[in-house]
Amino acid sequence: MEKHIIINVGRQLGSGGRIIGSRIANDFNIKFYDKELLDLAAQESGFNKKFFEKNDEHKGFLKLLFSPFIPLFGSSNPYSNQLSDESLFKFQSDAIRKAAQSHSCVFVGRCADYILRDFPNCVNIFITADMPDRIKRVSELMGINEKEAEKKCIAGDEKRAEYYNYYSAKTWGAASSYDLCINSSAVGIDSTINIIEDFISRKLKL
Repeated sequence: MEKHIIINVGRQLGSGGRIIGSRIANDFNIKFYDKELLDLAAQESGFNKKFFEKNDEHKGFLKLLFSPFIPLFGSSNPYSNQLSDESLFKFQSDAIRKAAQSHSCVFVGRCADYILRDFPNCVNIFITADMPDRIKRVSELMGINEKEAEKKCIAGDEKRAEYYNYYSAKTWGAASSYDLCINSSAVGIDSTINIIEDFISRKLKL
């Protein structure tokens, strides 16, 4: 891939967004970041990675600040007395920008589309799916029953929407926030990937 490109993937829980993003990264031979962003943010900040894992895509980082079970810092950190939701979001944002500057990437979630809004050659995608398909996928992945899986889907969407809407100037899941919105249930995962990749190639003139 000679052209430096950035693909940002927003997704409903259980829509297949991670699978789709990973496949797109593989097909375009570029870097893929989902949970991997937590490693970058931990390195950027000096915070223990577990802190980011517990609060991933969740507004309200500080609710665990006084937990005796989570050491906040992997090492001495000059920001330890300046903790705020915004500073933690900034650490993750800085990590995303550094990765985007270094190489072509697919980013999944974490407001990457907003953080990288001024980067050239970006494509912003949002993936939805029908609830029965989402429930089935989450149930199988997490080994839980369908009722629990439905609750996970609803709670996951609420968490992601709150996080995205708070930190960006856009609305999570709204068509106006993205270049392309697609329902993976309509044509299946493989065809969804084909459609997205064709859109990317056309938009970025690859």
